[in-house]
This record gives sequence, structure tokens and C-alpha cells, in this order.
Amino acid sequence: MTEQLQRAKELYTRFLGHFLDMHKAGLLKEYKSFEIPREQEIEWLNEMALAYAEQLSIRDWDAITALDALSRNYQDSWIVEKVSSFASRNMMSADSLVRLIYAEKLVGIIGSHKQVISKELLFEACKVAVQILENVISQPLVIDPGHELKELGLKDKRALNSRAEQSLEQVKVLIN
Repeated sequence: MTEQLQRAKELYTRFLGHFLDMHKAGLLKEYKSFEIPREQEIEWLNEMALAYAEQLSIRDWDAITALDALSRNYQDSWIVEKVSSFASRNMMSADSLVRLIYAEKLVGIIGSHKQVISKELLFEACKVAVQILENVISQPLVIDPGHELKELGLKDKRALNSRAEQSLEQVKVLIN
């Protein structure tokens, strides 16, 4: 890989393909000077999505946050499948904050992919999100060491439930 292509990939991946963020950082002009074809950018987006999908974990929400951000530029049904499958298998053993974040990000990912996924996948992924959100609301507040309500701008269980209910409303909009 040439130095120019390497630099272009570095910029593109650092900003998850978001040109507005590159512009805000004063680096969009440099990136555009490399004249990278859209096919190459799609390849980089796919590589990033695959890497973040492999990093999904109940210990933190960095990978799901990155996939949510990537989904604004790159839609592929396998992302929704992978995230909803991971969430359905693993979220019930996570703490309340991780469950809330995963459900919120899953709802965001579904929304970004709504035009490219089948109705069946839409309903299945929404079902997973609803199950997690209802679990957050109905179960007692459990927070693992290293996680705090303040991280999410929350004060108590009531605020956590309120945020979960907002996401449930978003799911209703997605389904209708």
C-alpha cells in the first residue's frame, strides 16, 4: 500500500468515514486530495464493520457505539443480524447500563438500516431490542464496577427507565 493510500485509510478509519467530522478536524481537504474511489471507501467501511462486530462485548460498549456510527455511512443487513444475534445471546447477563446502551445502539442501527433489511429482520431485531429494554425497566438496577450512572447523564433507576421507554417509543416508530 502506498504512503498516500495508507494516509487516506488512516484518516478515513479514524473518522469512521464521516466527512463532516474530517471537515471539523480540518482534514477533509487533505483526504479529498487523495481522490479515493467510493469502492475503496466501501471496502474500508466493511473492514471496519467486520472488526467492530468481532469486538462486541458485554464488558463495554465501544464496539457497538462504533457500529452505530458506521451505520450512518454504510448499511448492510449482516450488521443488524450480527448485533441483534449478539445482543439476544449475551445481554441478559450484562449490567443495566450495558443493556440500555446496547438496546439504544441496536435501535439506532436498525433505524440506519431500515431501507436495506427485510421485514423479517426488522421485526426480529426490534423484538430483541424490546426484550432488552423491557428487561432494563422491569429488573432491579445492577451496575458492574467501573460503570456509573453519571457516565450516561443519569441520576437513578427512574431516569434509566425513562431512557429505556424513549427507546421503546423509537421501536414503535421503526415498526410502523
